[in-house]
Amino acid sequence: MSDTDQPSAARPDDDTQPLDVGWPSDRKRTSPEPFEVAAVTAPEAPSPAPAEPAPAESTPAESAPAEPAPAESAPAEPAPAAAWASPAAGPAGSQSGQTTSFSPTPEPPSIWARSGGGGGGGPTPESWFEPAPAPVPTSKAQASPRAASSIGIVVVASLLSAILGSGGTYLALNASGVLNRAPAAPTAGRSTSTQEAARFDESSAVVDAAAKVSPAVVQITSSAGINPNDVTDIPATGVGSGVIFDANGWILTNRHVVAGSDQLVVALKDGGTFNGRIYGIDTLTDLAIVKIDATGLPTAPMGDSSTLKVGQLAIAIGSPLGTYTNTVTSGIVSAIGRSIQVEGGNLNNLIQTDTAINPGNSGGPLLDGGGNVIGIDTAVATNAQGIGFAIPINIAKPLLQQALAGQQLARPWIGIRYEAITPALVKDRSLKVDHGALVGVGQNDSSAAVVPDSPADKAGLRAGDVVTSLEGITIDTEHPLDAVLTQFAPGRTVTVEVFRNGSTIKLQVTLGTRPANL
Repeated sequence: MSDTDQPSAARPDDDTQPLDVGWPSDRKRTSPEPFEVAAVTAPEAPSPAPAEPAPAESTPAESAPAEPAPAESAPAEPAPAAAWASPAAGPAGSQSGQTTSFSPTPEPPSIWARSGGGGGGGPTPESWFEPAPAPVPTSKAQASPRAASSIGIVVVASLLSAILGSGGTYLALNASGVLNRAPAAPTAGRSTSTQEAARFDESSAVVDAAAKVSPAVVQITSSAGINPNDVTDIPATGVGSGVIFDANGWILTNRHVVAGSDQLVVALKDGGTFNGRIYGIDTLTDLAIVKIDATGLPTAPMGDSSTLKVGQLAIAIGSPLGTYTNTVTSGIVSAIGRSIQVEGGNLNNLIQTDTAINPGNSGGPLLDGGGNVIGIDTAVATNAQGIGFAIPINIAKPLLQQALAGQQLARPWIGIRYEAITPALVKDRSLKVDHGALVGVGQNDSSAAVVPDSPADKAGLRAGDVVTSLEGITIDTEHPLDAVLTQFAPGRTVTVEVFRNGSTIKLQVTLGTRPANL
């Protein structure tokens, strides 16, 4: 049984479906009609009865303002605000009706009408208000000279007291420094300014990162050979991305971008193209290194993926769909430590991001706000939106060092099977520690927890041990054992802390080389 130095069972997220990882191949309603209403024939209005004539003689009372006219002689009621349209005029004594459009016209209220006819009471008064009473003359009171003198003395004394009191208050406040304090800025204004500055800083960070790294992002076109004996065979072509990490033509990309190809063409942002060759392919992850014969190339700075925080800015640059070269998209780090299933097996400890990653972005860099490479874009969920994954750059750094040193790409190996400790596992197994890697296999797995004659076996590791740290790095959910292990090269001796039987011991393990068939 060979060992993978990974959890004993495949540990993809339960809610993660298999993801396609690859690159593209040169494969009346009408409005109601206006309503109409019938004009109703209005009956003739009866003629108003003539008003009774006024008496011939008047009494003294009659010289007073006339009372309102009796009901018989009252003016006609004001016309309604909306009136039906009158029918068309017909012969005398007859009326006819017709259908006309209803078009009411608002009319202002009528003023009180004057009574008509010959004789009758006096005219209706213009106003019904009572006459204003005659003003009553008043005399102004004048103060005696003695009283005025007393009032002046009191006013002067009050002013002197107020001035003296105000002066004392001013001296006291000035001595305490209250009057010298700067006014506080409004809280709401400061909050708004901070938010606007944050948005501006984020936008500036994306612009600066794109300008800084875009020249180091390349497009890689791979093509597979054809069968000369088959005239219908068409060469398979794929397009991906890559990032230059050394000015002498060293490029980091995905394994699935270049694997199985017979020819690679690398295109730079400045328009230059070079033939590329595969230097090496990673045996653990979906990474590969390509070499072109060029010098003085622009490079991208490598960041530190171990310091990533969920929610921080993430920027992707690549060639989506193999057409839109040097496309820049931005988002955030959605999660870390993700595991997914792909065609070649499992990929663990990935960065999840909502930054747009499309086919053709594979192999391109994922950047932080400072324009540093924190990952290599590798996969995207095809049955969802805003779910992409990148391989942390710290996992790739040992490969970069090996390539620059002219060494064959290799991964470290210790030869154990283990389970990552979680709160559920602590409760289920009644463990005495709450973090680390429990050496052992599942209940239904008969494989050996420690591979015979492996580096772990030679160092004395046993089933049931809990690896709590490796070379001083604590093993926990954010720093799983397999991710920490990839940071070291084969042949290096590391210190491993193990919790065994209630105590912690230290073991020296010399890392081996991961077999290619794992």
